[in-house]
Amino acid sequence: MNGAIATETAGAVSGGLRTLLRLEGLTLFAGMFYATWGGSWWIYAILFLAPDLSFAGYLAGPRIGAIAYNAAHSYMAPMALVVGGFSIGSPLVLSIAMIWLAHIGIDRALGYGLKYSTGFGFTHLGRIGKDVIRTP
Repeated sequence: MNGAIATETAGAVSGGLRTLLRLEGLTLFAGMFYATWGGSWWIYAILFLAPDLSFAGYLAGPRIGAIAYNAAHSYMAPMALVVGGFSIGSPLVLSIAMIWLAHIGIDRALGYGLKYSTGFGFTHLGRIGKDVIRTP
């Protein structure tokens, strides 16, 4: 690599594919028809924003923050809960998984994608934040 240090790029999906991924997030959010499962709305209200506690990782810097945020905002852990909830027959575990998936879905629909270690505003769905130049 000619002595250069490899760094993570902050590329992002764009165009129709970006729109598709955001609509996919909205579909995931809407698809978590929590009321049909008879789950407690109190649990929903309390846990819906719980994944955002991962923001605290940014207190340790952008790299740790991105790792913590991405761990809490990827589909892997809540889908493991879905499988576990079905296999042990636990409505509470399924409820937690559905709430978590709904949170991820609305975040993606709003454009909050997985983070790059270059900073919170750099996501796989594009730049976010007040410093982003918006084009019509």
